[in-house]
Amino acid sequence: MKANNKTMLTALFGVIWAGTAVLGGHALLKYENAPGEVGHVSSAWPAHSSIQLASDRATLVMFAHPQCPCSRASMDELAQIMARVQGKVRAYVLLYTPRGASRDWQNTTTCRNAAAIPGVTVLSDIDGADAERFGAETSGHTFLFDPNGRLLFNGGITASRGHSGDNAGESAIVSLIDNNLPKFTRTLVFGCSFKSQTRRDLKCLK
Repeated sequence: MKANNKTMLTALFGVIWAGTAVLGGHALLKYENAPGEVGHVSSAWPAHSSIQLASDRATLVMFAHPQCPCSRASMDELAQIMARVQGKVRAYVLLYTPRGASRDWQNTTTCRNAAAIPGVTVLSDIDGADAERFGAETSGHTFLFDPNGRLLFNGGITASRGHSGDNAGESAIVSLIDNNLPKFTRTLVFGCSFKSQTRRDLKCLK
């Protein structure tokens, strides 16, 4: 009788464990594929931006949260883009930086990876002022403009949160820079919100 009870308990715990694993996997998958928020995006280069639109080539602008680990994938994809369009685009990465933040704020892998990409200018975006002008609310939001300031593309350049690899955003930007028509000119953005101002707030660290 005791052996039967032990077997039943073992089977019950096995069922509970399997159910928990399935639910956890489903929640993780749902989270990885949940896009971030997007603000009001204008069809033209925003006025009063702190960065300069290139007059002789396209201009690419990515907004990133230094503390967002899933944005490392965005930097990987940006590096791929820059390697494929060498000299054809002026590129910026603007790092969200709260006013008065310590030096450690940008001492992250995301920031170091951005700075290591050839042809990319990395700048601080104090209190997210430029992000707001462009309509970026989620880390990894990327914009491409032509020399006249017309918006060509806006969105993310990863297929899901924190995952590198071929994706619609990357393909669209490369096609546009090469003067080809892409399948998409807007994609979902996967990353942390710029409203997440501390490590505890960042969902991808939970």
